[in-house]
Amino acid sequence: MDALNASGVCRKYGKQEVLKDFSLEMAPGSFEALMGPSGSGKSTFLHLAAGLLSADAGEILVGGSDIVKMSDAAATKFRRRHIGVVFQSFNLLNEKTVRDNIVLPLRLDGAKVDEERLKSLVSALGIADILSKKPEELSGGERQRVAIARALIASPDVVLADEPTGNLDAKASKAICSLLRDLNGKEKSAILVVTHDPQVAATASKVHFLKDGRIAASYATEGDAEMVSKRYLETYRG
Repeated sequence: MDALNASGVCRKYGKQEVLKDFSLEMAPGSFEALMGPSGSGKSTFLHLAAGLLSADAGEILVGGSDIVKMSDAAATKFRRRHIGVVFQSFNLLNEKTVRDNIVLPLRLDGAKVDEERLKSLVSALGIADILSKKPEELSGGERQRVAIARALIASPDVVLADEPTGNLDAKASKAICSLLRDLNGKEKSAILVVTHDPQVAATASKVHFLKDGRIAASYATEGDAEMVSKRYLETYRG
């Protein structure tokens, strides 16, 4: 069973078709990137896959369940258990500690915190020594590490990352990319990164180019940002 399987997905904003017959499949544990120019629908698909927006048509299966058919309440509950989301703006609660932010999905779901799981995750992310701090005390890179920990704490089927390095400097961006790659090797969750940056996309094993509302081309990245950039230009010049 695919971790994520989208088929025939359509989404309009007014009369503008942002996604039309969009399809994408991701195997469990895969790490892939979705690229496209501004306004191409990258973030729209991510929000649809997370159940934060409703599709006009098609299906989006996460772990075999179609989130498109769920009510808002059902999608919210499903997301806490099966989908991790990492936002460009971190979306952390400033009044809560780092620890409380990380375990928030479990608390909202009434689930018990697996302390060994938490310890292992924060250790892997290098944030074990800041659990008592508040987000406002952290650097951008640290905040994004906390957001990644929150996305992974429930061992979701899929982690959806929307421009996860967009608010970071080059050094922090590189560190986050390395962390995502390393975590992908240890975690069972599939990871889909939405990005405009070839360096970020090259961290993934495969990149998909979104054009005219659907996937126009897909390539193995081979960790080569120059190749990703070249393929990107070829796709959007055509």
